Amino acid sequence: MSKVESLPTVSPSPQYLAWLQRQRRGHLFVRATQVAILVVFLVLWEVLPKALIVNPVLTSYPSALWPTFVSLLKSTPQQASILTHTWATVLATILGFTGAMVLGTAVAAALWWWNALYKVLDPYLVVANAMPKTAFVPIFYIWLGATMSIYGMSLAISVFITILMIYSGFQGIDPNKIKLAQTFGATKGQILTKVVLPGSVPTLVAALKVNAGLSLVGVIVGEFQSANVGLGYLIQYGSQIFKMNIVMTGITILAIISSLMYLAISWLEAAVMRRR
Repeated sequence: MSKVESLPTVSPSPQYLAWLQRQRRGHLFVRATQVAILVVFLVLWEVLPKALIVNPVLTSYPSALWPTFVSLLKSTPQQASILTHTWATVLATILGFTGAMVLGTAVAAALWWWNALYKVLDPYLVVANAMPKTAFVPIFYIWLGATMSIYGMSLAISVFITILMIYSGFQGIDPNKIKLAQTFGATKGQILTKVVLPGSVPTLVAALKVNAGLSLVGVIVGEFQSANVGLGYLIQYGSQIFKMNIVMTGITILAIISSLMYLAISWLEAAVMRRR
């Protein structure tokens, strides 16, 4: 019998089991509270308009959303199916989100590589990030056209904060790790790929979380202005003809899209952090 096989099995201590039970209770409490908040919101949204405490013309009801969704599934010569609108918004968000992450990471790496470039561009990046991007919607429409302006808004609204966040993560890397890599003869490219980028994974995940919402906001703002398809267009159309059922259905689908994006990024974060 080997030494490994002869080792006795150690049972968990009572303190550890009690800690695990507290963790499970805490997790269940958080989930139950989240569900309770959602249920209370939906109940109030249903009850208050029907009791005429809130004007039902302005808010619609949760119970009216499913029939509205079903009716919008049918495409007509005047109006595309709601699935077409949803896909157009999701596709534009994914493209803007991906473009912002790729471009933001590349620019942040260039700023880390050339410190003089960062000193030159720093005030411009801060000002560009602080400017209200909605002011550029008509300009993008003229420059890029109806469809590309939506992608442009999605990219513009998220790329500058991405650059600043990722560069800040690069700068937060322990300088001793960089000095150690230099001691072993690592080139600057190797330091970037082997030390800086892996060490900035939490910052990259945080940038993903921020970009998920900002890219969707950019798409909706662009669709308000110029699109003839997309959830932003559908919400704008519903408000113009004063059909709040259409508006609330579009907003609900946006909430579902945001939730799915959040869950996907949370799953990616958990997988990456376990691997690290």
